[in-house]
Amino acid sequence: MNNNRRPETSSFLAPAYRPWAVWSVGALFFCYAFFQRMVPSVTVADIMRDFGVGGAVLGNLAAFYFYAYAGLQIPVGVTIDRFGPRRVLAAAAVLSGIGSLIFALAPTIDVAYMGRLLVGAGAGFALIGTLKLCAVWFPPERFALVTGLTTMLGAFGAINGQAPLAAAIEAVGWRTTMVVAALVAVAIGGLIWAVARDHRDDAPLPTNALDVRPSVFRGIGGLLATPANWVLPLIMGSMAVPMLAFAGLWGVPFMMEAYGLERPAAAAMTSIFLIGHAIGSVLMGWFSDRIRRRKPPMVIGTVITTCATAALIFLPGLPLLAAQALLLIGGIASGATPVGFAFTREHNRAERAATAMGLVNLLNMGIAALFQPLLGWLLDLNWDGRLIEGARIYSVATFRTAFLSMVVLGGIGIVAALLVRETHCRPLEDRHGRPRLA
Repeated sequence: MNNNRRPETSSFLAPAYRPWAVWSVGALFFCYAFFQRMVPSVTVADIMRDFGVGGAVLGNLAAFYFYAYAGLQIPVGVTIDRFGPRRVLAAAAVLSGIGSLIFALAPTIDVAYMGRLLVGAGAGFALIGTLKLCAVWFPPERFALVTGLTTMLGAFGAINGQAPLAAAIEAVGWRTTMVVAALVAVAIGGLIWAVARDHRDDAPLPTNALDVRPSVFRGIGGLLATPANWVLPLIMGSMAVPMLAFAGLWGVPFMMEAYGLERPAAAAMTSIFLIGHAIGSVLMGWFSDRIRRRKPPMVIGTVITTCATAALIFLPGLPLLAAQALLLIGGIASGATPVGFAFTREHNRAERAATAMGLVNLLNMGIAALFQPLLGWLLDLNWDGRLIEGARIYSVATFRTAFLSMVVLGGIGIVAALLVRETHCRPLEDRHGRPRLA
């Protein structure tokens, strides 16, 4: 039996479109993963009412997605390498669907926790699996472009997890909506299985740029001893938390309380931040490559994101149009977050760069996960006891007190961005660990 025989290629796609078709099904799953991140933001009142819980518990529910997602970032590459992106992504999409179904049918908050944990576990494979497909199906000179498009599509998934999701919940309820989301995930798994292939038919087996096998089981001490691997998550986290903890969870009830908006309108407001992030992810990556420097985009991103967030939260009597402008500006600036992965690769030796990116993403997402329940706990701490239909209502002053922690994190991120060492888009060390000459 010939074990090196290529898998058969479906004939319904012309060769020129094949790479884009393969990419599209992986990117669709990444889009779905981002959509699921946003679900708690527009189900705040429903979940607090149905399960009789407060902000801290709801924050924990939102964080369970990130606990699973972040915890898998180092081993996920090994699994994809061992079994191939096609079968792993298909299985992960189905796992997310199962989690969404459990969440939809949960009779208690503990069962809901389990559902969100499974959703996050499946979603944890989406980005690295899609980038693995990109590395196989696209030439190196297109890899950055397709990666940027993947990030943008993920942001559009988050946008659909705001106003459109809020409208669906208003129409049929959150449980029915999550059942439909479960079916969508299973359908995506089927599309991945039908369209994606682990290898091209017309090329030799590629050397995968994301191969993490050699680096997973060695050099961990070196990664932990590299200061940048601890500094970069602080920078990235200071931009990710306003997107994930504010736009992705607490921004909707804040906008409802601060501006008297209905839930769909408030969700549409927070979606502006996500639209900005989609735009900024491409612009900031292009800017960094253009000037051949990583540090300026990171400094600009942290400063503007922090200042825009602080102004949105604390400026009294801010007009609605000004708030929308700040959301857009902050979102564009937060698009510098993906530059951190290029920065990470260049601060670490090539043979362990993928593991380093997994470690940095784990810490980055860990910060985002921590802030979900932290903000909820701070809201509960200052809650004035007001309830509407069983759901806790927090005052604008209470939101401002809790959100001050995001601004403090932003200040830490700015200091970290100023201290991190510039790489000039080149590895700081060669493959033997020797410093490169300027």
